[in-house]
Amino acid sequence: MQVTVQLPEKIARQLSRAPGDIPRRILEAVAIEGYRSQQLSCGQLSELLGLNFWETEAFLKDHGAYLHYSKEDLEQDARANEKVLGS
Repeated sequence: MQVTVQLPEKIARQLSRAPGDIPRRILEAVAIEGYRSQQLSCGQLSELLGLNFWETEAFLKDHGAYLHYSKEDLEQDARANEKVLGS
């Protein structure tokens, strides 16, 4: 799907002064918001931006978007480890 975004000329000029092209930065903003809102998985974000695993990890770190991992996830993993390891 192709999406067209209309920006006021003054804002477009202001944004174009920052490093990187505007369409890529918009795509990255959509990807990071999709990840933060849990609408996109890490793999989908990677595919959307054309990044490999390590580039995706670095991108998420640079944007302060960390793995969705709750206390309940940790407790479930701990129980699974105990079951497997017999501890």
